[in-house]
Amino acid sequence: MRMNTLGRTGLFVSELCLGTMTFGGSGEDMWAKIGQLQQSDADGLVRTAIDAGINFIDTADVYAGGLSEQITGQALRNLGIARDQVVVATKAFGPMGDGPNQRGASRVHLIDACKASLKRLQLDHIDLYQIHGFDEATPMEEQLHALDILVQHGHVRYVGVSNWAAWQIAKALGISARDRIARIATLQAYYTIAGRDLERELVPMMRSEGVGLMVWSPLAGGLLSGKYDRANESAGDGRRASFDFPPVQRDRTYDVIDAMRIIADDKAVSVAQIALAWLLHQPVVTSVIVGAKRPDQLTDNIAATQVVLAPEDLATLDRVSALPPEYPGWMFERQGEYRRDQLNQPPRGA
Repeated sequence: MRMNTLGRTGLFVSELCLGTMTFGGSGEDMWAKIGQLQQSDADGLVRTAIDAGINFIDTADVYAGGLSEQITGQALRNLGIARDQVVVATKAFGPMGDGPNQRGASRVHLIDACKASLKRLQLDHIDLYQIHGFDEATPMEEQLHALDILVQHGHVRYVGVSNWAAWQIAKALGISARDRIARIATLQAYYTIAGRDLERELVPMMRSEGVGLMVWSPLAGGLLSGKYDRANESAGDGRRASFDFPPVQRDRTYDVIDAMRIIADDKAVSVAQIALAWLLHQPVVTSVIVGAKRPDQLTDNIAATQVVLAPEDLATLDRVSALPPEYPGWMFERQGEYRRDQLNQPPRGA
C-alpha cells in the first residue's frame, strides 16, 4: 500500500481510503439503498482495511443522519486502533435538522457540526475536515475563516472541500494566502475512467496549486464493477439497480468496460480492479475512496493496488475513455504546440 502526502502538507495517507457511506442506512431512505451495515459488519470492514495497510477513513455527518460517523468511531474503539495510526476525515454541509441554520457552510453551522461530529466519532480532533459542497448563501471568506477557527482551536488539523469548481478553489486559495489562514489541502471529487470531466479544469488547477485529490465513487456507483455491460444494464442487487448515480454517458462507458474486460482477463483480475488501477496510475490522485457492503468486495478493491498497467494498457484505456474536445481545451492544445516543442527538446548530446 503506497503512502502519499495529503496535498501540500506533511501528512501521509494511504492510496486507498475506506469510505463509510455504506454504514448505518435503514428503512427506505437514500442511505439504505447505498448500504445498511451495522456495527459488527462495519467493524469487520474497518479491520480488513487496517490490516491491508489503509490508514485513511472518510465519512460525513450527513451519511445515515450521523449514524455512519457514530459507527465509524465505535469501530475504532472496538478494534483498539490507536488514534495516531489512523487519519480520519469527515464532512459537513448537508442538512442535519429542519432548521434553516442546520445546513450549509456558515460559521454557525460549521462550528456546531464539527463539535457534533467529534462527539459521534468519539475523537478529540478530526484530521481532515471538509466542506461537503459549495454554499452559495455564505460568503467564501466566512466559510474559510470558520475552518481556520476550527484549526486554531485544535478541533481540526487540515481542511478541504468537496464538489467545488476550479475557480472556486482558486479563489479560496487566494483568500487564504491573503488572510494567512488555513489553506485548502484537498478536493474530494468524482473521477472515474467513465467520467473524466475533472480533467478539463480541476486537474490543471490541482497540479498548479498543490491541492490533493480524494476520489469518490471510483466505480461510478458500481457501473464499473464488472456486473454491467450493454447486454446487462440492470445487474440484480447492484447499487445502480436502486440508486442510478452518478450520471454517465452510457455508450462511452460500455466501450470502456469492453476494453477493461479484455485487459482484466489478460491479467486474471477483476474489471473493478482495472478501473481502480487506472485511477491509481493518475499522478493527480492522492487517495481513492473505496466502500463496500461485504468483506470480499473490499478485498477485491484492495487487490487493485497490486495491478500494474503497462503503457500500452494505459494508452488503450485513455483512447477509449477520452473526453470529447471542448473549448478552450482544444485551442490550448493547438496553440500550446509551439511552446511544448521548446520545452521537450532532446537533452544535450542526445
